[in-house]
Amino acid sequence: MKFGIFYEHQLPRPWGADSEYQLLQDALDQVELADTLGFDHVWEVEHHFLEEYSHSSAPEVFLAAASQRTKRIRLGHGIVQLPMEFNPTARTAERIATLDLVSNGRVDFGTGESSSAAELDGFGVERSTKREQWHEALDAVTRMFVEEPFAGYDGDFLQMPPRNVVPKPRQKPHPPLWVACSRKETIHLAATKGIGALSFSFINPDEAKHWVSDYYDTLASEECVPGGFAVNPNLAIVLPFMCHEDEETAIERGLDGGHFFGYSLLHYYAFGNHKPGVTDVWAEFQQNRSLFGFDRGVAATTGSHLGATIEQNGIGSLRGAVGTPAQIRDLMAAYEDIGVDQVIFVAQAGNNQHAHICEALELFARDVMPEFAERDPAHVAAKHDRLAPAIEAALARREPARTADPDYSFPAVPKA
Repeated sequence: MKFGIFYEHQLPRPWGADSEYQLLQDALDQVELADTLGFDHVWEVEHHFLEEYSHSSAPEVFLAAASQRTKRIRLGHGIVQLPMEFNPTARTAERIATLDLVSNGRVDFGTGESSSAAELDGFGVERSTKREQWHEALDAVTRMFVEEPFAGYDGDFLQMPPRNVVPKPRQKPHPPLWVACSRKETIHLAATKGIGALSFSFINPDEAKHWVSDYYDTLASEECVPGGFAVNPNLAIVLPFMCHEDEETAIERGLDGGHFFGYSLLHYYAFGNHKPGVTDVWAEFQQNRSLFGFDRGVAATTGSHLGATIEQNGIGSLRGAVGTPAQIRDLMAAYEDIGVDQVIFVAQAGNNQHAHICEALELFARDVMPEFAERDPAHVAAKHDRLAPAIEAALARREPARTADPDYSFPAVPKA
């Protein structure tokens, strides 16, 4: 199993003049450290207008900076919002390919469509068409990677004449494709497209087992028609994270950050009423957390085993990978046993401290990660052998790259 770290660039109020500056500098230091420690991925979101929850509106800039401070860690867009009002499709292709070149082929291209009113309404994206826009943009952007020249597009949302979209990515035919998933239905959709599933739901291994089984069963069926020109058969889950030799210290350092991550997500996607520039999400979290499944007392009561969520007397609370190396090792082994390919840790959340995050990454890399890294090549090889015939059959069902009209040309516009 592989391991990644995940960034929303969370910044609870109150803010100072240098808060955002320090946030990004600390995150780059953490990514550089994770690279030296052997973590496999860093994932960066794209969000807009989601104060406190996410100050990551230009992930391509952050990941480009990270590419120059690292050597081996893969750089994951988790995710790029594909509806055209967010990102014109050709610009997405250009940015991904450029990042792949400057990083020496280390990009993973996660995609999505967003569901928050703050973002959809802010950019004028129609909620009723955003899924269809994602389908169309995914097809078009992968064609832009491989068609030379791109043969053009005449869709419901994208109309574009033939152009040679340059540069082309270093990875051929293109970087691995992923999609953001919050429900089992979206994970099933990922499998029908032959792309990786980035699950942002906090699910325990017993529940994740059904998601993993459906994903790989679907991937191996005739229902799979790849959305790109390569299949990326991987399923990753996201968990809050803080590791320390002492459980109480891990809880003190990381539990509130993980809880704020969950609460602020729900604030923008479920129950919040937000006044831009005014609402104090951190203050509301402290006042209301227990009402929405973020009870500190319940989450701190584990016995000896961790879970994505903990339940006591009918009350549930988020916990995740916040605990000792031994506790986290057992939780990771449970996910490994059911076939999860990657666990992505959310450490930079709430008011979690930079020094504590670095200590936690170092401890996990020293005491937990090596045994999983040792087993991973055999897992990858076995999965490749098992899925190779199904992947070959799936790619045969995908409409191939096209050839542009050889007589097509466009004139330069002369000066008046």
